[in-house]
Amino acid sequence: MKLTLIRHGETEGSRRDLYYGAADIPVLPDSLKALEEKAKTGIYPTADRYCISGMLRTVQTLRALYGDVPYTVLPGLREMDFGDFEMRAYTGDLENDPTFRAWCEDAEHNVCPHGESVPQVLERSLRAIQPVLDAGEDTVCVIHGGVTSGLMMHWFGGTRYDYSPAPGTGFQVTFRDGKPESYIHIG
Repeated sequence: MKLTLIRHGETEGSRRDLYYGAADIPVLPDSLKALEEKAKTGIYPTADRYCISGMLRTVQTLRALYGDVPYTVLPGLREMDFGDFEMRAYTGDLENDPTFRAWCEDAEHNVCPHGESVPQVLERSLRAIQPVLDAGEDTVCVIHGGVTSGLMMHWFGGTRYDYSPAPGTGFQVTFRDGKPESYIHIG
């Protein structure tokens, strides 16, 4: 089975280096156009099944890459909820916020105020992806960078920075007997 994880296209949040996960913001029009052009080259794998997190940016990206294919919404694959830090940038905003600085002391484990922690996101992501893996069908999931890097780190080790996909890129993971065996970069 091949599971393809693709990060959504570029948003105002990614362009401005904002913390955004729960904010349901759209993909920028120029990014959608670029993804449509890139898709014409055939670099994105097709599949038996398509899934998204349900956020606007994931459905827009799916449509730009694959057109009007049927899809399943898996809300458990939504990006981390950054709580009080949502739609805020480090530079000029959060860098002097004592609550943010306390969170940063162990951002891999601390819970964002009124949001989530990385372990919480990984736990819900693993629960959400398990039925896909159990089905054993080649699947494309258009989701989010943090979710993708968390799953990849869980399956293959390393740090999240080893698997931080740029917008419109990701990984195709080969599973054998329900276990992740190898991966290639997509996009």
